[in-house]
Amino acid sequence: MNFIAEINVMPLKALLDPQGKAVSNSMKNIGFQEIENVRIGKHITLEIESDSKEKAMEKVNEACNKILANPIMEGYEYTIKEV
Repeated sequence: MNFIAEINVMPLKALLDPQGKAVSNSMKNIGFQEIENVRIGKHITLEIESDSKEKAMEKVNEACNKILANPIMEGYEYTIKEV
């Protein structure tokens, strides 16, 4: 079976997000005073061939923990669906 995983990796809320802070400040400078606390992360899409959804989920978790996210600084969430 084939699956698609949609992964969102974001900086942990307890940590400073310098890129998000810079964008948040720029938003105010160009007239978007109502926008604040911008956080910037990354969105990753994977295609996985696996015998089951559970095994595909294990592979996604393994990939996130080993290479896609830095667990010290980032967290991740994902959805997975069969195609």
